[in-house]
Amino acid sequence: MTPPTESPASTRTSEAPPGLRARKKQRRFEEISETAIALFLEKGFEKVSVAEVAAAAEVSKPTLFRYFASKEDLVLHRFADHEDEAARTVASRPTGLTALDALHRHFLAGLDRHDPVTGLNDAEGVLAFHRLLYGTPSLVARLHGYQNRSEQALATALRDAHGGTPLEARLAAAQIIAVHRVLAEHNWHRIASGDPVPHVHRAAITATNEAYACLRAGLGRYA
Repeated sequence: MTPPTESPASTRTSEAPPGLRARKKQRRFEEISETAIALFLEKGFEKVSVAEVAAAAEVSKPTLFRYFASKEDLVLHRFADHEDEAARTVASRPTGLTALDALHRHFLAGLDRHDPVTGLNDAEGVLAFHRLLYGTPSLVARLHGYQNRSEQALATALRDAHGGTPLEARLAAAQIIAVHRVLAEHNWHRIASGDPVPHVHRAAITATNEAYACLRAGLGRYA
């Protein structure tokens, strides 16, 4: 997401080191988003207007839209850092490790640290966020765009790693991203239904290993 342009409000701001300006923008970005998410969790996504978010965050609507292109992005920016995570995992894998092995290890490591992106996290804030996300059709629809960009980035990384045609790489990337999504949603549903994390963790490891066995069987080039 492109950061907003800085307003020439003061000489001090214009003379501040670039690193400080970037940090100030990032803080404001996060403050607006967290304010919005708190309102959405309290009242429901559809019942909170952008104007209400702007007022609560003490910014104008035009300023808010310089940071976030849409109301949905106020929530989904949390996924932005994960868009190219699979691609980065493949690109930075150790020499001699296949793309699928690197992705498999990375997902298992996420389970071990209870990374929310794997669905294996029972913190109330994480569960509430997932309820907001999966319970709001417009957010689910918008999330598909993030997943599409993840597939595109991963397809490029797979081709760089193991070759193949663009279509072959894109089909492989789509299957891998879909596996991660289904595993994460399954873990979240179990956690949300009250299953204890240690029990779900063990089952999640087994399911992940089985899923990657299927991927290796069907995606031989990348295994």
